[in-house]
Amino acid sequence: MPPFPPYIPPDFTRPDLAAAPPSRTEKAPRDGVLPPGFHATSNHPEYVHLGGGRWLLAVESRMDAVLVLEDERVRVVEPRLVREGERVVVGRTENGEDGIYVHTTGFDLPADALSGDKFGFRSRGTRETPFSRSYDELYDILRHDRDNGSIVWVLGPAVAFDRDSRDAMASLIGAGYCHALLAGNALATHDLEAAFFHTGLGQDIYTQALVSRGHYNHLDVINEVLRHGSLERAIAELGTGDGIIRACLERRVPVVLAGSIRDDGPLPEVITDSSRAQDAMRVHARRATTVIALATQLHAIAVGNMTPGYRVMDDGTVRPVYFYVVDMSEFIADKLANRGSAQARAILTNAQDFMVNLWHNLRG
Repeated sequence: MPPFPPYIPPDFTRPDLAAAPPSRTEKAPRDGVLPPGFHATSNHPEYVHLGGGRWLLAVESRMDAVLVLEDERVRVVEPRLVREGERVVVGRTENGEDGIYVHTTGFDLPADALSGDKFGFRSRGTRETPFSRSYDELYDILRHDRDNGSIVWVLGPAVAFDRDSRDAMASLIGAGYCHALLAGNALATHDLEAAFFHTGLGQDIYTQALVSRGHYNHLDVINEVLRHGSLERAIAELGTGDGIIRACLERRVPVVLAGSIRDDGPLPEVITDSSRAQDAMRVHARRATTVIALATQLHAIAVGNMTPGYRVMDDGTVRPVYFYVVDMSEFIADKLANRGSAQARAILTNAQDFMVNLWHNLRG
C-alpha cells in the first residue's frame, strides 16, 4: 500500500456544482500581461468547468499562476510566461460560481478518524512536539518514492558544515533517495571546501576547531573550480573523493544552484539570473512527490511557492506532494504556512541529527 491517503474527488452532482456555469476565458492582451479578472491558482487541486457537467482537473496547480485553456486541456502557467492571445481563465470565486472549483479536502481523513472536538491542545508542531511519528512516516514515504516518485532536496550549507551530516547526505544520494538537489552557491562551495580542506568556513567539520588561515579555504575552492571551468571537471581532475556534489555527479542527479546577491564567486554552475533560476528550479518542483527543505529559509520559501500540493500520476491517480521543513526554528514553518504552503510539515531539529537519523533508518 502506498504510504499516503487516497484522493477523494469533489462530488460534482451536488446541486451547487451541477448548476455551475462553464468557466470563462479572456485573451491575454500582450506577452506577460493578463486580462482583467484573471484567476490566480493555489497549490490545491483546481477544476475548470467545460460545460455539460465536464470538470477538468488542472495538473500541477501551484501558487500564483494562472490557468490557460487550450481546447479541452488546461495548463498552469506563470504570468510572465503567458503569451499574447492565449485564453486565460477569469473569475475570482472558488466554489463553482465562475465555473472554477478549488478542492481543499481531497486528502482529508474521514470524519470518524477525527476526535470531533472543536478545542484541543497542541494542535500545531512546536519545539515541544515529539517527532517520532513524523520520522516513521517520512521513512515510509521515502522508501516508496525512491522507486515510485521524485524526491527533491532543498539544502542549506549547514548540511556540509558537519562531517556526519555531509556523509549521510552523500550516502542517501548514492542509495537513490534524491532525484534532484536545489541549493545555492554556498552549499556547493562548502561541500567542496570540506572535500579539499576538511573545513567549513575555515572550521574543521568534525572537531569544529578553527584552522589557521582557514577563512581563505572557500575562496581558494571557488578560484580552483573557476580555473577548471566547471564543478565536474574540478572534481574529476583534482581527485575529490567524497561529498554531496560528487555523489550527485556520480548518480547523474540534477543539481540547480540559484545565486544570490551575497555570493562569493560564484561557482560556474550558479544561475545568477533570478528568472532563469526560478525556471530551472520549477522543472523539479513540478515533478516532485516529496520535498525536504533542510536548514535553508529563503530557498525553502521559494520552492514552497512553486511546488504543487498534489500530483496526477501516469496512471491517473492523484496523490499528495509531501513538503518537509527541517530547521531548528519554528519561524520557517510558520512563514511557509503564512505564504500558502499549508501542506508543509515541520521537523524541528538540527541538520546533523536529522541527516544521521534518516540515513541510519534508511540504509538497510
